[in-house]
Amino acid sequence: MIRASVLLFAAALAGCAHLPFSACPSGLHAAHIAELFFGRDTGGSEGVSDAAWKDFVDTEIAPRLPNGFTIAPAEGAWRGPDGKTVRERSFRVTVVDPDESALAAIRGAYKTRFRQDSVLEVEQGACAGF
Repeated sequence: MIRASVLLFAAALAGCAHLPFSACPSGLHAAHIAELFFGRDTGGSEGVSDAAWKDFVDTEIAPRLPNGFTIAPAEGAWRGPDGKTVRERSFRVTVVDPDESALAAIRGAYKTRFRQDSVLEVEQGACAGF
């Protein structure tokens, strides 16, 4: 599980999340990129299975992000309260110009369904074109 220390880092980044991004090359526009990081360790022996993740994507993510998203496997690490580094398999979901309320709902649903302390969200400005 991604712990509170990571949330503090994310909160620090959030102050920069909505700064305007300008000077995009021709054919691209200023965009807002959000990435969500979902840890798969639930404290149990299996963690979040591939089937459970697929169901979560189908029922929680896809309906809230109808304009699309990208999912990539990731490997996360965080330091627990005991000072030891913990590594866990994760998923990274990237969204261009997301609805902020949808992201909050997705994060909340994951934390509830899989008993997670947090879901890391990182936002930044970029140039994008479709």
